[in-house]
Amino acid sequence: MLQDWQYVHNLIIPTAVLSLDEVRERAQRNQLDVAYLGDVLVGCMTVRPPTSDDPSTATVIARVLPGHRGQGFGGELYEQGLAQARKLGADVIETVVLASNPDGLRFAQSQGFVEVEEYLLPGDTVPWFTLRLMCR
Repeated sequence: MLQDWQYVHNLIIPTAVLSLDEVRERAQRNQLDVAYLGDVLVGCMTVRPPTSDDPSTATVIARVLPGHRGQGFGGELYEQGLAQARKLGADVIETVVLASNPDGLRFAQSQGFVEVEEYLLPGDTVPWFTLRLMCR
């Protein structure tokens, strides 16, 4: 499962390629999952739980491989992540999208997210957007 999650992440986020060891470490603090259509990998999902610094906010990230977009998989992954975030006590839901992923940005906005921050990680040239869910 972690290798499949890594594959989807690295394909969609080429500016932040993760090793399998980094994915394993990430799985210790976040909830990671993958989605399949039969035996075919279609996407992955991450839920970053609320922290002691911000006990009301969780981050839900749904990523769908390009050949499987527009078929409802993103919505299913997002709904699953949203339910997990709520179980973890989140009142506020955020997501992050790499600016070079316009499909991801459109999807987030279609789910009711609005941009609250744009930032650049050290050494990066492509910005990230933080978006917050404003309805539901």
